Amino acid sequence: MGVDGLDFAEIAGGVSPAFVETMYAKFKADPSAVEAGWRQWFEGLESTATGPSWANPRWPLKDTDALTAALDPTQMEPAPRPARGGAPAPAPAPAASAADIARAANDSIRAMLLIRTYRVRGHLAANLDPLGLSKQELPADLTPEYHGFGADDLDRPIYLGGNLGLEKASVRELVEILRRNYCGNVGLEYMHIADVEERRFLQERMEGKDKAIEFSPNGKKAILAKVIEAEQWEKFLGKKYVGTKRFGLDGGESMIPAMEAIIKYGGQYGVREIVYGMAHRGRLNMLANVMAKPYRVIFHEFAGGSANPDDIGGSGDVKYHLGTSTDREFDGISVHMSLVANPSHLEAVDPVVLGKVRAQQTNRNDLENHEQVLPVLIHGDAAFAGQGIVWECLGFSGIRGYNTGGCIHFVINNQIGFTTSPQFARSSPYPSDVAKGVQAPIFHVNGDDPEAVTFACKMAIEFRQRFKRDIVIDMWCYRRFGHNEGDEPSFTQPLMYAKIKKHPGVAALYAQRLEREGVIDGGFAKGHEAEFTAHLETEFEAGASYKANKADWFGGRWSGLGAPGDAETARRNVETGIDKKLFDSLGRTLTQVPDGLTVHKTLNRVLDAKAAMFKSGENFDWATGEALAFGSLLSEGYGVRLSGQDSGRGTFSQRHAVWVDQTDERKYVPLSEIPHGRFEVLDSPLSEYGVLGFEYGYALADPKSLVLWEAQFGDFVNGAQIMIDQFISSGEAKWLRANGLVMLLPHGYEGQGPEHSSARPERFLQSCAGDNMQVANCTTPANFFHLLRRQMHRNFRKPLVVMTPKSLLRHKMAVSKAADFLGETHFMRILSDPSAPADTDVKRLVLCTGKVAYDLIEARDAAGDKNTAIVRIEQLYPFPGEPLVKRLQRMTNLEEVVWAQEEPKNNGYWFFVEPFIEDCLIEAGVKPQRPRYAGRAAAASPATGLMKRHQAEQGALVADALGHNVREEIRRTRSDTTKPVGKAGA
Repeated sequence: MGVDGLDFAEIAGGVSPAFVETMYAKFKADPSAVEAGWRQWFEGLESTATGPSWANPRWPLKDTDALTAALDPTQMEPAPRPARGGAPAPAPAPAASAADIARAANDSIRAMLLIRTYRVRGHLAANLDPLGLSKQELPADLTPEYHGFGADDLDRPIYLGGNLGLEKASVRELVEILRRNYCGNVGLEYMHIADVEERRFLQERMEGKDKAIEFSPNGKKAILAKVIEAEQWEKFLGKKYVGTKRFGLDGGESMIPAMEAIIKYGGQYGVREIVYGMAHRGRLNMLANVMAKPYRVIFHEFAGGSANPDDIGGSGDVKYHLGTSTDREFDGISVHMSLVANPSHLEAVDPVVLGKVRAQQTNRNDLENHEQVLPVLIHGDAAFAGQGIVWECLGFSGIRGYNTGGCIHFVINNQIGFTTSPQFARSSPYPSDVAKGVQAPIFHVNGDDPEAVTFACKMAIEFRQRFKRDIVIDMWCYRRFGHNEGDEPSFTQPLMYAKIKKHPGVAALYAQRLEREGVIDGGFAKGHEAEFTAHLETEFEAGASYKANKADWFGGRWSGLGAPGDAETARRNVETGIDKKLFDSLGRTLTQVPDGLTVHKTLNRVLDAKAAMFKSGENFDWATGEALAFGSLLSEGYGVRLSGQDSGRGTFSQRHAVWVDQTDERKYVPLSEIPHGRFEVLDSPLSEYGVLGFEYGYALADPKSLVLWEAQFGDFVNGAQIMIDQFISSGEAKWLRANGLVMLLPHGYEGQGPEHSSARPERFLQSCAGDNMQVANCTTPANFFHLLRRQMHRNFRKPLVVMTPKSLLRHKMAVSKAADFLGETHFMRILSDPSAPADTDVKRLVLCTGKVAYDLIEARDAAGDKNTAIVRIEQLYPFPGEPLVKRLQRMTNLEEVVWAQEEPKNNGYWFFVEPFIEDCLIEAGVKPQRPRYAGRAAAASPATGLMKRHQAEQGALVADALGHNVREEIRRTRSDTTKPVGKAGA
């Protein structure tokens, strides 16, 4: 029964005796004077506080009028003893007195506190560990004695008001029910959840006299069959491929029927697509027995074949990293499933899965209900607790633009991480405790009980579909063969593994249980085991002759796209200019403030400046060029999604993609007004690793959207290095999965110190090979415009890394004309400076990329140098060798070629571009055969923290590149090298 609509067990801890006395006095004077909940509770107490059961040794009270006396044991005296020689005649049940009500109220409140304690802490007494190594004593606060009930109180009826589905019960009955509900093979943590309806939902399914985990006989047989198949699959692989790593599921086989429950019941609740992410443990079992990947294909891969090596392209990957996709049908409902390929870096796949789910929800118009596409992440216990990316992903669960409507997290709790026991791997009781931070309910389940695990997953999908929240299943199991099948776990955990060697398998234990229940006979399990093993033998033989077909990368939303046929295809440009009518229309969208919107006065000046650009056709800056690229793509039906820590305004107050009303903070996004395409600009959580992985996953699922991630400063991208190394640069080669993600990394040396200068382009370039991605450093707004549009207009997708500017955002020379965006124009892989000498007059050619070009141009022009040309390499990879050779061939009097860069010699571009430039010089047949380096010396730190030193270094490298007097330039700028860099916000 509730008070004011609340479960009384929820609020009993806050009820004082004096308050109850006051409320009861009001009730007795006039029942209508109290709320309906209180009225019903007092009526229930009056009906309970009558009859001979109340004549016990602790009654009556001396003061029968005061409720506070009822709560004070000093006010109690023994009841009269019967006379010697016989029992007294039974007395009629007396009417309830105020003392009776006081006693009943006290009992009721203590019973409610007992119920609440079980709800909060009952999981601590649950039977979770199949090995019995972690079993603990019943906590004292789960005993009746802790709550003031003595031995004589256990059988007295107590008013419960509907809690646990009971109007009244004895303490003995109450404890029996609570222990069955909360301390069996399922322990539930949920009282940390703030939402009352979510708690009630779980209570209604867990609590009650008759509540039990129940499956039909056919359902139990189906669960047993899947457990047998999971177990025999691992044994079969172990026999056929002795000593081969497979990271088997041995000991955790209950996961397989549980995953099927998610598909079956998810389909009933509206799920039409599931995206899975998981690490090694149990992956081959998941592929075979849940994802229905043909056994013969897996055997073919074990034998040394593969679905993606040289015969069909790519480097391939080990078997327990590969993904797949399939459709499965339950009860006439088809559900599409995909398992995302992943590296060995634990939990790194998590944000990729969530990003892919978000994209699929967008494609299905499912962003409001989040009903049709479900993310399921399967974790290891040590990784779930230890890898920070798990928390980053949990943090997405309620954030606009990243929310997927709840993820089901399934933890395979081996109770060990490689060789490290839990007490040395985390500071919390459970690996799942981090999930409490987002108020996710957590089911702890004994993995030796397949029904309990399946029940938890059934409840999880029902909860997720109703409340659209994350939920965790923590399945306690064990790892029969160590970290991998070649590992000897007894070196470090001898007691655990001595126990495991003697412990029966899940299938045997469950089969014995079903035999005792009369569900199966003694031959059922052995018969299914023999039948399944025979099927595996047939598939094993078929695997020897299996031939992999060419991988189908480009189905579904990827239709019409393909892989580049050769290196030249990967480099080619397409026309990306737009017509004047669209250009003018976008100008109006980007500059006109709607009626009733009060924008910041500085933004008004920015918009006036933009309007002047469109009117004059001159001086288009970087932010405007970018907005024109976004707007034109939207008008063509493409989506545009940009996320980063300050992407709406822009780190440098340059973008202003979101206009905020200064009176009420309403937001207006001009590009969202463009029809056809969908535009999202999101200020992301303060994360690089998680958010970049999310956007990679989004781009994986949606090649028809330009998906961009922007670092606050390019220097901070190394916080996401795992995503770059394991997914962005190598995912296509390993897993044959194309991706068109764009990374915007502010980069440039303006004297802002080591953490605000370099996006470390050398790291990206070192990973470039086989046309795996693109690296660019543009110097004009129009070229950036064309680069972004080219990303969507080519018939293939490659990741694009752009060293975006800081000072060039407002540089007087880094501007474009209207004509540069219009007509038959395209991205230029190399650019000449605007005041270059004639090709035949060029004696020195300075090659460079990025901001330093403008420093070189200004210094050359100031010196009156008429023999030096400065050529900007706008695309570093694939290296633009063809246009550079053509340019070199026109410079017939060339004497020297210099590569100039701002970055230290061991950073930046030099070691990457030098052999490419040398090849071009040889091919062009010009006099110099090798380029010379001009730039900072090698350094451990990417930049100095002293402004004067920065200026001296910059002046010196410019002078060196142009052949000027370097010593004089250093002497001129060395007057003070002690002044620290000015503030450069992170």
